[in-house]
Amino acid sequence: MKCKRALESETTYFYHAVFASRFHQLPKLAGSQTLELQNDPAAAAANKGEEPGAEPGLRTPRRRSRVKSLHEMPGPNTLYNLYEFFWKDGFGRIHEIQQKHTQEYGKIFKSHFGPQFVVSIADRDMVAQVLRAEGRAPQRANMESWQEYRDLRGRATGLISAEGEQWLKMRSVLRQKILKPKDVAIYSDGVNEVITDLIKRIHTLRTQEDDGETVTNVNNLFFKYSMEGAIPKWLRPLIPKPWREFCRSWDGLFKFSQIHVDNRLKAIQSQLDQGEVVNGGLLTYLLVSKELTLEEIYANMTEMLLAGVDTTSFTLSWATYLLAKHPEVQQRVYEEIASKLGKEKIPVARDVRKLPLIRAVLKETLRLYPVLPGNGRVTQKDLIVGGYLIPKGTQLALCHYTTSYCEENFSMANEFRPERWLRKDNLDRVDNFGSIPFGYGIRSCIGRRVAELEIHLALIQLLQNFEIKISPKTVPVRAKTHGLLTPGSSINVRFSDRK
Repeated sequence: MKCKRALESETTYFYHAVFASRFHQLPKLAGSQTLELQNDPAAAAANKGEEPGAEPGLRTPRRRSRVKSLHEMPGPNTLYNLYEFFWKDGFGRIHEIQQKHTQEYGKIFKSHFGPQFVVSIADRDMVAQVLRAEGRAPQRANMESWQEYRDLRGRATGLISAEGEQWLKMRSVLRQKILKPKDVAIYSDGVNEVITDLIKRIHTLRTQEDDGETVTNVNNLFFKYSMEGAIPKWLRPLIPKPWREFCRSWDGLFKFSQIHVDNRLKAIQSQLDQGEVVNGGLLTYLLVSKELTLEEIYANMTEMLLAGVDTTSFTLSWATYLLAKHPEVQQRVYEEIASKLGKEKIPVARDVRKLPLIRAVLKETLRLYPVLPGNGRVTQKDLIVGGYLIPKGTQLALCHYTTSYCEENFSMANEFRPERWLRKDNLDRVDNFGSIPFGYGIRSCIGRRVAELEIHLALIQLLQNFEIKISPKTVPVRAKTHGLLTPGSSINVRFSDRK
């Protein structure tokens, strides 16, 4: 907790939002026009004059489908977007604008922002098509500001911002100690130490309110991360402050990470000097194996710390809010914990497997409040998506918030229903591209297992100790986009001692 509070003071103005960064690069509309029809069998058949699914070479009389160009794609115009984002605080409502534009223009639409261009996709099957067509090194939405800062300061690139072969190398090194459940299980004790401090802090904060139970602004309790998106380079001469704050925040983050990496390096060297065997987690492995340079370790620890804190803190805030509003769900979850684990046992990683409802609560929380309301990609080849030719080099915005609330994907989509994620039997799989908060495929979140462990263990112990209830100070909380999807106002709830 001390580390988190120290980091918070350095990161008040941080985070280059993926959806803000989508405006940094024009697509290469003059690129190759080769149609990668294998990504859309129906389109391939249509362009050959064949029935989709017919045997190759067999033609049936039918009207040939025409692949449409980006020029024909609907979407808001540039002036409207400038008005929406700058006059009506659109950067704080990106998730709502996703839904609004989907209703107005359909599930695939284009947007202009000044000279920049992006194609937005708000359909589960189209999102799946794009992600499944990715190669061995998918390219995220252009993160120009991240790279420009590193060039300015002579810093190395980390896994989140790296691309191409550099990204592949780092991924192959980092995945060895962080992707498998058995690898992250070693973090249970460390996570539980932090949770013990968290519960003590709740007891202290409750005494500050008249009812002796309410904790105001649990966003801060779970380390509320305040963020500010960096603006495109072409606007910096007019609005220079966000870029200066962006650099200052990165400076603080790198300094914080470097101090802790250097301290661990000294401890390891001391152990080696005394002939001791060195054991530990990911950081220890990286320092001992020397598969990455020290600068690359600094960069990766900084970016992974950033991503991990965001995921954990905001998701815990939303989960607490939802459980307080739905006491019947909370009771079912607590009963499962009490019967399968016990009321006082401190959980570890292997215990989470026994508690499908706690896992379902996390999945449903992330469906309703995905940490990233959308994700970005730059197409690496020509694609046909939704009947449109998307040329190589086009910036895509995958609208995960909108697909999460689509009734076609989730019945009663606006309701908190964790049971929708429970398997009926061992053969049943509950997968849905409508909600993929950790991404998909090779470029999915590498820290997913660690984040899930932190959240699962925290929720279990919170419910073992407290009933989370609505307080007189509890008010409806709307989401707001600050790069990530954050609570738009304070979440205030009661933590009553569990009897």
